[in-house]
Order: sequence, then C-alpha cells, then structure tokens
Amino acid sequence: MLGAGLAALVLWLLVRRSARRVAGQIVNRHHLGEILGPLRAAVVVLSDTDRVLACSDFAKSIGMVRGSSIALAEVQQVLADARVQHRTNEAEMRLIEPSTGAPLLLSVRAVLLSNDGAVVIGEDRSADLRFSQTRRDFVANISHELKTPIGAIGLLAEAAEAATDDPEAVKHFLKKLIAEADRLNELVSQIIALSRLQAADSSTDARTVVVADVIAAAVSRTREQAEAAGISVSSSVQPGLTLHGDAEQLETALTNLVQNAIAYSERGARVAVSGQETVGEVELRVSDTGIGISDADQKRIFERFYRVDADRSRASGGTGLGLSIVKHIASAHGGDVSVWSRPGQGSTFTLRLPVQSAAGDPADREEVPR
Repeated sequence: MLGAGLAALVLWLLVRRSARRVAGQIVNRHHLGEILGPLRAAVVVLSDTDRVLACSDFAKSIGMVRGSSIALAEVQQVLADARVQHRTNEAEMRLIEPSTGAPLLLSVRAVLLSNDGAVVIGEDRSADLRFSQTRRDFVANISHELKTPIGAIGLLAEAAEAATDDPEAVKHFLKKLIAEADRLNELVSQIIALSRLQAADSSTDARTVVVADVIAAAVSRTREQAEAAGISVSSSVQPGLTLHGDAEQLETALTNLVQNAIAYSERGARVAVSGQETVGEVELRVSDTGIGISDADQKRIFERFYRVDADRSRASGGTGLGLSIVKHIASAHGGDVSVWSRPGQGSTFTLRLPVQSAAGDPADREEVPR
C-alpha cells in the first residue's frame, strides 16, 4: 500500500515538473516583448515594484518608457493613484510625439494584476481629436457662411419695405434679395450634397458611365455662366470612353471644376475640358488660362469653405465647398484629384478614376459640341 502511494506521489511530481517545463517552453517561444512589440497602443507590463518587464514599441517611441522605468511623470501619477486606490485608474493626457513633433492625445489606463504587478495601456486618441476639431470648425464655418446671406436678406427686405414710394429702388433691392436667396439656396444644397457624400455607400448608384455624356452635361450646365463672363469653353473626349461610377456625382464634380475655372478667369480667357484613358485610369481634365493659384493656396484649396479669393468667389456665387465636393466624389470612386497651377498662367485640375473598359486610341479624339 505504501509502495503504491509512493509511486503515485513520484508520478504526480513528474507530471507537475513536465507541465512546468511545457509552460516555460510556451513562454519562451512567444516572448512577451515580441507579443507587445507590434501593437499600435502603448502597452507596458510592470512588476510589483513598477519595474518594466515588457512594453510595446509604440510605448518606447512616444517616450513613455526609458530603460526599465516609466519615463512620463503623468503616467507615473496614473499608476501611483491606481495603487493607492486599489482599482483601475484612467486619465487623458496631451503629449508631443518626439519623432514627428505632432500632438498626441493619449487615453491612459493603469490596471492592477492579482500578483501585484500592473499593466499600463495608452490608447492613441489623436484621430478622434482631429475629427472633433474638424467637426467644430465645420459647424463654425457653416454658421459664418449662413449668417452672411441671411443677414443680407433681412436688410434688403427692410430696405425694400422702406422704399415703397420708389419703384426703381424697390426693384433694385428685390434683385439683390433674389441673388442672396439664390446664394443661400446653393450653399444649403452643397452642404447637403457634401453630407450625403460623406455618409453614402459609394457603390449604391454605380453603373457604366459614358464619359462623353458627363463632359457634355457639365459644359451645358455652365454655358450661361461662361457666356455672361465672356469666357469660351471647349471640350474633347476619347471615343468610346467609359468608367464605372455614379453619373450624377461625376457630372457634379466636373461642373464644379468648370464653374471654378470660369470664376477665377478674366473675360476673354479659355477653359478646356477633356477626357482620355491612361494606363488603367480615366483622366478628366479642366484647364484654364485664368489668374492661377499660388503654391500656398494649392495646399488648402480642397478644404471646406477655403477660398483663394473670397471676394471673387462670393461675387460669382461660390460657396467654398465646390472643390471639397470634387475631392469626396473622386475618393468615393476610388480615384483622386490634383491641381497644377501658376499665378498668371492658369490652372489644370485632373480627376483620375479607375477605368471601366478598354477604349479607343487616345490619338483618335472627337470634338464634343457646346
């Protein structure tokens, strides 16, 4: 009986030792540092004396860890408070990323472990911060842009009412009032269009689009504006050119580019609209011989409500949203939009979109009548 019991005890010890050996092999094979290293979050594992046992590369890159210690005083405080309170502690802190100098919003959480160790997790919330700032700026810009025509409509209505004994003055004020109402309507329409673009599934209305039809529609929609400004608009397209997308959105994008070219050109200038296939792409170009755009302005022209010349834009009924809408439409179609420009020489905007099917020889081009 004693021999059987002793044998069982020896067997139990051998199994336990074997299990420990296997566990050790697993830990060695998947070293904690190698697991944490690739993580985008700042993760630090600490001993009961707050000595760093392992950490992610991101924790090192932002200066959270130096050697075997937590280097940031703010993070040290979060951990110390967690130990004092015997519970998980959280805080947000703003840092500067050493490698890029970019602002960093870090959501830090210190979690205590059963063996008196701890894990500190820092989540990068910088993208959320940028989104919130963009949203605040957008709301502020909308408020400002709406305030101008709404205020003008009120003043003009009062002026027309006060001039009831002067029919010519009333006619003058009403003409301006209609212009401001049209501007307000255009602004609201473009805000709605931009919101829909940002929220919609880009593939919802995708179908085969004939590029010649898109160009012809854009030229037609801007004909009256071009004639009033004394600017000639010509167009050409590669025969048989098609792509996969939303025809209405593409017409809007091209119309916005042509309207922009007309608005920033002097009387007698020329605007050319073209479409052709390059390697795997369809290029839609709008070129003008207008006033051009400086290098500094080129970096910002696709931002919402940004205007190169605010007075010229308002005079032409511009909302400051046209190029932003173009950018969103290009992105929704898996493409992009770029600009080349020189002050005094003119500008060329190019929409590059994935091609739908093979087209004819680029050298064989047909003129599209205005």
